Amino acid sequence: MAADAGARGSGGSRRVVRRGGSGGARGFAGGRGSGRRKVAVVGVALSDCGRVDDATAYALHAQAARRALADSGLGREVVDGIASAGLGTLAPVEVAEYLGLRPRWVDSTSVGGATWEVMAAHAADAIAAGHANAVLLVYGSTARADLKARRRTANLSFGARGPLQFEVPYGHTLVAKYAMAARRHMHEHGTTLEQLAQVAVQARANAAMNPEAMYREPITVDDVLTGPMIADPFTKLHCCLRSDGGCAVLLAAEEYVADCASAPVWVLGSGEHVSHTTMSEWEDFTVSPAAVSGRLAFERAGVGPADVDIAEIYDAFTYMTLVTLEDLGFCAKGEGGAFVEKGRLLRDGELPTNTDGGGLSAQHPGMRGLFLIVEAVRQLRGDAGEARQVRRAAPYGGARLPEVAVVSGTGGWFCSSGTVVLGR
Repeated sequence: MAADAGARGSGGSRRVVRRGGSGGARGFAGGRGSGRRKVAVVGVALSDCGRVDDATAYALHAQAARRALADSGLGREVVDGIASAGLGTLAPVEVAEYLGLRPRWVDSTSVGGATWEVMAAHAADAIAAGHANAVLLVYGSTARADLKARRRTANLSFGARGPLQFEVPYGHTLVAKYAMAARRHMHEHGTTLEQLAQVAVQARANAAMNPEAMYREPITVDDVLTGPMIADPFTKLHCCLRSDGGCAVLLAAEEYVADCASAPVWVLGSGEHVSHTTMSEWEDFTVSPAAVSGRLAFERAGVGPADVDIAEIYDAFTYMTLVTLEDLGFCAKGEGGAFVEKGRLLRDGELPTNTDGGGLSAQHPGMRGLFLIVEAVRQLRGDAGEARQVRRAAPYGGARLPEVAVVSGTGGWFCSSGTVVLGR
């Protein structure tokens, strides 16, 4: 998405959007016509995260689901839809059975890290159209514990079948694909290693204020640059951590909001896009599929980058954050390196980004997209905790809670993207 007059820039002004309608919020319409029910996120929760050696992935699903329902104040009998991926042979069926649910709407979309933003969009569409009333999105993984116990090995690639067979013989690992894209951005736009390192440094600074984050000790640009090389130009701290953990998000139709224990966060708009799987089919290594999903989400929400208070962006690698910020329109193409400097991504920065510490410092159990939604909702509700709660300057002085958040997940190796705009 190219930067325009609505994008942030040095010294640029920021437009504040006021929303009308029931409860002061714009409901989900998705740009698909009127007469549809509004949809809100009414419950969010994490399971135990970080180092969890004594639980199964199913148990983490159940723990997160129970906590999200408790957060919403609704009973499990309300849930008539479920979305899940990444566990079992028939992911949503097995998870639903384990949770004791018999849903009439299911989604098992699996497009990597973007899965949960795409699922949230599908769930919001289904609720808006009356195909479901309350949909539970739930995820859990014991990736770290399984590796430590030698129940599995690390994935260097996603296999050698189909189109991947043409790349695997050359040692083209998952990390190497991201590293190639980062190098291309450096070549075309002059992005520096120091600028990429700033993404990791600011993520860690945000994590330092999050008691649930796995790594909270401060790091410096030097720490990032001098770490062990993983895939040039990425050293260890350019890459996400590996953790255990799970989370859950409950979306519901507007008529359930009055019975909820927490303030609703409305789904304002969403977009999804797939790009490639074979690297030779990717037209431009410096443009991610968020360029399309972001544009669609903003158009359907009726807001733009200048209206966003916080951003939660998938950050398996530092380059992902930088290029996604460009493609969502927060700066022009090629200016991401300069944009991430000077603390812009910090909790009190111009665009607080990955306010929990992200996948680089907080947690990354495998497919982290659902964690982005949890953090965005907590920030919009004012439930992030005093130390890391984002507060923005109010129009007439003082401070206010964030009003608009953008959540953008990326899957594969920039193969897919899902973007959701949320608002109070």
